[in-house]
Amino acid sequence: MHLVTYGINHTTAPVAVREKLSFDADKLPLALASLMLNDSVIEAVIVSTCNRTEIYCHLDEDYDNSVLLWLHNFQQQDATALQSYLYHYEGADAVRHLFRVASGLDSLVLGEPQILGQLKTAYTQALNAKALGKSLGRLFQHAFAVAKQVRTDTAIGNSPVSVAFAAVSLAKQIFSNLAESTALLIGAGETIELVARHLFDNGIKRLIIANRTVERAHMLATSVNGYAISLSEIPAHLAEADIVISSTASQLPILGKGTVESALKQRKRRPIFMVDIAVPRDIEAEVGQLEDIYLYTVDDLHDIIEENLQ
Repeated sequence: MHLVTYGINHTTAPVAVREKLSFDADKLPLALASLMLNDSVIEAVIVSTCNRTEIYCHLDEDYDNSVLLWLHNFQQQDATALQSYLYHYEGADAVRHLFRVASGLDSLVLGEPQILGQLKTAYTQALNAKALGKSLGRLFQHAFAVAKQVRTDTAIGNSPVSVAFAAVSLAKQIFSNLAESTALLIGAGETIELVARHLFDNGIKRLIIANRTVERAHMLATSVNGYAISLSEIPAHLAEADIVISSTASQLPILGKGTVESALKQRKRRPIFMVDIAVPRDIEAEVGQLEDIYLYTVDDLHDIIEENLQ
């Protein structure tokens, strides 16, 4: 077996570059099927999260750079424009890298547990797409066992500083009294659920949860005394929000500059603090150019995470 890993992550590329190579969960089966058409690819697993995109491949011994060419072509990127941001590992180095990723050692948040679930999801998607065989299947199962052993035998998971925690910490620095603030959370996945609970525990005055599926938003909102709305209702409620934190799997921005400008007029210059945790980004970058908007991305949370780790 010739194992090769190609990837891009939070240490090698900013969010503006990472989002160009991210894979939408809905399109991942198509991507795996397309990759498996490559003559040199015997097995493949694609991992795509807000902090990384990685391709794990079992390749024919006569492999070349065709996987990298496929990645750029599939994502409609220039074949050389992103080369400097990419890394690759082979053989034992690729195995070591996977074990580090699974154990949370390669995460923006050291020891965070979400990555293991994301790897298991990628494993299942590859299995369903018939892109997974005995070699990569055995490797990933062993990686899951290693991650479990690391979490059991070490203290790495005792007090992880999550991205959600960092986002709320930043909000507390800007709004000293959250009991007087309203927060609009966009999405209803694991990260937004953590954000909602941190804000609720810190005494936030009011929580609005917006999601594509209102029923899911309602389930989360009920647990934190919040109010659920659909994504289409965001323009009608944005002016109420002092804090906006977004994390969805949308391939297109949820919030544009025009919508935010309209909300600011209604707020009469009262500022809005925004954190966009999504990759691709949910909030157009141009929103950050507006007066009275303080827009942060997941990359901007790095300093807070490092400070808390210290």
